[in-house]
Amino acid sequence: MIAEFDKLLKDKFNIEFNDESLLDEAFTQASYVNEHPKENLKFYERIEFLGDAVYELVVSEYIFKRYPKLPQGRLTRLRAAMVNEHSFSSFARECHFDKYIRLGKGEEKAHARERDSLLCDIFESFIGAVYLDQGMEPVIRFCHQVIFPKLDEGWFDEFFDHKTELQELAQQNGPVDIEYHLLDENGPDNDRKFKVSVSIDGEECGIGTGHSKKNAEQGAAKVALKKYL
Repeated sequence: MIAEFDKLLKDKFNIEFNDESLLDEAFTQASYVNEHPKENLKFYERIEFLGDAVYELVVSEYIFKRYPKLPQGRLTRLRAAMVNEHSFSSFARECHFDKYIRLGKGEEKAHARERDSLLCDIFESFIGAVYLDQGMEPVIRFCHQVIFPKLDEGWFDEFFDHKTELQELAQQNGPVDIEYHLLDENGPDNDRKFKVSVSIDGEECGIGTGHSKKNAEQGAAKVALKKYL
């Protein structure tokens, strides 16, 4: 792999490969291998298979420990949000992995390095390569640096219905009364802002804002959910 990429991995993620061939394999598409038959190259798919399993385990353990009160169903939905093509391709772009994929000329002309499906594969193969080269700890450190902070940033919120989640969690031990109250509404018609509170059995436990009443309610429910995590 080119020196520029080695430097990026070292400077940004503190990762230095002992076996550079693993990194090369992880970032090589089959089209590139087919165009260089004499070089005895390998492409990423086998390492991707391993990386997918490693990453899912790391994420599962992290959210299991971080959210000890979260029921199995919501843990499953959260993991699904963190382990999918949209997330992987976004992570790959953020880490600039798209720049270093080795592609055949045809795939390059077809702008394959911009394709979400390929970036997803490459992200998983990178995880697999790190694991094969250095074991689980560097993978965990990488996830703590790149992925897990996004939970606090609300990066995965779009995948959830916080109102439904709040209802499920609040009613684990029996029926409760959940009410949403509009506290404020202001701004011009094309930029209205709403402020909503949510109460459980008469006790206010979250306030949210948004450009619609529905979004504000979701925000209030998200705040209230933290009381149950």
